Amino acid sequence: MAPAMPTAIHRQVAACQTGDFPRLITRMDSGWAILGDPQVVHGYCLLLADPVVPHLNAMDAGHRQRFLADMTTLGDAILKVTGAVRVNYEMLGNLEPALHAHLFPRNDQEPEATRTAPIWLHDWGATPKFTPGEHASLIDAIRLAIAKGKA
Repeated sequence: MAPAMPTAIHRQVAACQTGDFPRLITRMDSGWAILGDPQVVHGYCLLLADPVVPHLNAMDAGHRQRFLADMTTLGDAILKVTGAVRVNYEMLGNLEPALHAHLFPRNDQEPEATRTAPIWLHDWGATPKFTPGEHASLIDAIRLAIAKGKA
């Protein structure tokens, strides 16, 4: 019997490893780039560490550097694809104690009331849910931008 997967991050990494995760963008040196759900802002992504570790400080220096480098590579790709003015990076891990980074593209077209607010204050329930057909071109564009960024 396989061991239980203690967090959603563990389960998502396992699904990425088998290629059975619809929001998968690409494998990176330190883990997996995936599209966020819901798309609270267009282009919201996550980077999941593989192997899964509890937090950034649980990694040795080399793995830590690779994770942070991958995070910025993914951020560069998001900026290119979405035309955002910046990317907000967050690694929390309080609810899901497994290393993952949230990458939120921010732009000047956001409503004034939320433009400078923390992303967690947005109305997540009113944002588009992931659908493979609707988001396939976004996933492909980010994947291509990552590949070009590594070349």
